[in-house]
Parts: sequence; C-alpha cells; structure tokens
Amino acid sequence: MPVSAVPSAVLLDAGGVFVLPDPTRVLSAFARAECDVDPSALTAAHYRAAAGFTTDIDVETGWTEAWLGYLRTYIDACGVDLTRRDEAHRHIDSEFSDAALWVDPIPGAKAGLAALAEAGVRLGVVSNADGLMAQRLAAFEICQVGPGMGVPIEFVVDSGDLGVMKPDPRIFHAALDLLDLEAEATWYVGDMPAIDVVGARRAGIRPFLMDPLGLHHAADYDNTTSLATLAAEISAAADQ
Repeated sequence: MPVSAVPSAVLLDAGGVFVLPDPTRVLSAFARAECDVDPSALTAAHYRAAAGFTTDIDVETGWTEAWLGYLRTYIDACGVDLTRRDEAHRHIDSEFSDAALWVDPIPGAKAGLAALAEAGVRLGVVSNADGLMAQRLAAFEICQVGPGMGVPIEFVVDSGDLGVMKPDPRIFHAALDLLDLEAEATWYVGDMPAIDVVGARRAGIRPFLMDPLGLHHAADYDNTTSLATLAAEISAAADQ
C-alpha cells in the first residue's frame, strides 16, 4: 500500500479475518497425538500455513494437495517433532474438517471493523462456511446484519447457503448484487491467496490479503496487517 482510492464497500472473509480455530480443540488434538505444543504458536501457524495457498494453485483441481500442504505447514509451525507429524496430521485433519472449529475471535478484529464502518464504507461478509457463519459472528458480538451488540453489516454470504464456494466468482457476484455496486467500487479482505485473492480478482474486485506476519510484502496483490490499518489508510485517502 498505501491505498490511493476509496472503495464504496469492503467485503470480508470470516476465517483468518474475524475468527481462528478454537485453541482448546486444536491443543486437545495435538495432545491426543502426544505432541506438546505452545499455545502461543497457533495464530502464527495459521497464517504461515495459509500463505502456502499461493495464487498459482488451482484449488478447484488441486484442493487435496493444497490442503495437505496447509496442514503440514501448520503442524511444522507449531513445532511438532518429525517423528510425530503423521499422528498429529491425523488428529488435526479431523478437527479442521469441521467448520464449527472457527470460533476463536481475533483480538482487535471487531474494533477494526468498527473503524471501517466509521470510514464510511459499506460492509458485508463473504465466507466459505457451513451456513452458520452469520449466527457465529453475531454470537461472538463481532458483527450482525442490522443492529445488535456487534458492528452492523449488510449481509453474510455463506457458501453453505449459496452452494458456491470461493474462488468461484459467483459467490462474489451474489455479494455485489446485494450491494447493487460495480466490482470496481468494492474491495475484499481474506487470508488465503489461492482462494481469496484469486476469487476476488475473478469477480473484478480488488483483493487485500490479511497478513499480520508480513509474509506477503513482495506479492503482486495488496495486503494489510489488520482491519484497523486498512481503515486508517482508507480514511487518509478520503481526506486527500
């Protein structure tokens, strides 16, 4: 960055932007594999693993291989000994196959979303989930459609309801229809390049990768370390 234009709307992923895997369940899975993992390693492990979903991966034909790579990197980033990797993989894969695992709110995400709202952009969520992401985000008091304890947004487009998953551009087209906006006026924030960057680009939307570890500074797409940072840059651009 910095940004030089102001969007009319910002769409956001849920996993990796608002929520991360439940650390209690993840640590329990590692314990069943007889792996002693430092809880503080879990957040960075996700973003390092997500970085492996590079934009040159076709997840529609190579999902299995890409997902194995994610799990392998996640496990390695948690410091698991090579002799326990296979056992850890078996238990972690079982947990990560459940969409309900993503229930750990990311510190600062709600405040960052509120800052985006204060910057004057319209907001919506586009997520690959199980049809229950709207309820989860509302229960965590992060955001909800209309008034509530979280930040008001306009909608949640959940692949579990729509029957179409990112990076298929149709899930983004559904969001654009709800916004009644052109793609060029809309940005999208997600955490996996092959899914979020590729999908947004296919729909003509400008993607921003959530990159709190600074792993993507040399990439050919925009990134941001937090929603608060993105909101500040939008506000600064609007004031110019």
